[in-house]
Amino acid sequence: MGSIDTPQNPENGSSTLPPTTDASATHDGDHNPNNGMPPRATEMTLPVESEVVKKRKASMFPLEVGTRVLCRWRDCKYHPVKVIERRKMQSGGPSDYEYYVHYTEFNRRLDEWVNLEHLDLDSVETVVDEKVEDKVTSLKMTRHQKRKIDETHVEGHEELDAASLREHEEFTKVKNIATIELGRYEIETWYFSPFPPEYNDCLKLYFCEFCLNFMKRKEQLQRHMKKCDLKHPPGDEIYRSGTLSMFEIDGKKNKVYGQNLCYLAKLFLDHKTLYYDVDLFLFYVLCECDDRGCHMVGYFSKEKHSEESYNLACILTLPPYQRKGYGKFLIAFSYELSKKEGKVGTPERPLSDLGLLSYRGYWTRVLLDILKRHKGNISIKVSNFLRDQDNFLSAHLLMPSSTYLNCVEKDMAVTVHFADQKWPHPVGSMCQLMELSDMTAIKAEDILTTLQSLELIQYRKGQHVICADPKVLDRHLKAAGRGGLEVDVSKLIWTPYKEQG
Repeated sequence: MGSIDTPQNPENGSSTLPPTTDASATHDGDHNPNNGMPPRATEMTLPVESEVVKKRKASMFPLEVGTRVLCRWRDCKYHPVKVIERRKMQSGGPSDYEYYVHYTEFNRRLDEWVNLEHLDLDSVETVVDEKVEDKVTSLKMTRHQKRKIDETHVEGHEELDAASLREHEEFTKVKNIATIELGRYEIETWYFSPFPPEYNDCLKLYFCEFCLNFMKRKEQLQRHMKKCDLKHPPGDEIYRSGTLSMFEIDGKKNKVYGQNLCYLAKLFLDHKTLYYDVDLFLFYVLCECDDRGCHMVGYFSKEKHSEESYNLACILTLPPYQRKGYGKFLIAFSYELSKKEGKVGTPERPLSDLGLLSYRGYWTRVLLDILKRHKGNISIKVSNFLRDQDNFLSAHLLMPSSTYLNCVEKDMAVTVHFADQKWPHPVGSMCQLMELSDMTAIKAEDILTTLQSLELIQYRKGQHVICADPKVLDRHLKAAGRGGLEVDVSKLIWTPYKEQG
């Protein structure tokens, strides 16, 4: 979830280079066999590979799927990769293969096709049966290390069991579309997306940036643009502030647009489940507007009716518009809609690693900003969702389960008092009672886990207190980063779905 950023190059990345063939590099200055005299011309000839080496290299080709080798990346350094797939080139020689490789140091989004020139063949490792390799490795790891490895393997796919995860990785292991053209941008894709079979042979697709129809050739797009009369996404414009606009698209009324948007999003979201039935969803598309039209920069979707109080199902900021605060804007906008609905909301689970990071930052900024400005005690309203989870508060707030259940049965709020003795109001005074969930539309569970992760809640003298030392709050706010673009609520003109028509 949340907007996705391209990972930075590791500072400690491998920089292994292929063996040099410069003859001068084969001699040490202190051990010159000619006693300082220039080497004879016959000694300057390049070393000739032995027949054994030639035969060994010839027997490598083509490299097997699963082979591990060093590959030259775009930073001109060599990094360890694993061969995921191979394909024969049209020229047809024994070594004329391309290999789809996964850089083991990086996210799957950087997987790519490379030719033999990018590979350091002297670093080829023998293909090992992965089941045997995993078994041997697991014997060498501690229980804690193995748990961390398992968590890393399923990151972003927590809803999948081991068999489903293997099936997902097998089905999506190779990117089918390498690049897309959308408006004035040509964008490298990150992941596989299940486009219809007729597009299987396309490495590049051309999208109409307004209706999101996609074509195989540039000429088709040019003809389409002459006929397409849209200059913005279909649907209702519900927000306009400066050059930013937000459009609400009903998946039932604009089914083709909704499906095309899902195809597009899947190219940049590894964990996204593609729903072909978009009737149950609303799509909120954020655009930058100019005299040419409204150009999509990102979007989020939400279910029309969610029993789990989800206010966001999927979120994406397109790569050319990342690091500009649009992802934070989309998250904030989803909560403003929840406030309009008079509900608390939460993003659909499971959250990806980047999604959790974005949301934790948003929750931290919103909650701590209130704690900084508020001069009284605040209560955290507990939802009935936790009625059967009596261990939740015991684990997160150290509250005895019997006390918590008593509060729920009496429909009471769990009041959290401030522990900062420097504030003008004494601990325990009820000069002003406010509900954090009602103020922010953030679900109580998210509030509790956020404050607990920041170690701001403590249990003192029989009551829970928020340690609201301004210096501590400022430190956490600085770590959470800037809030990005602000949503001007006065510019939001919107009617909740249940009230429409």
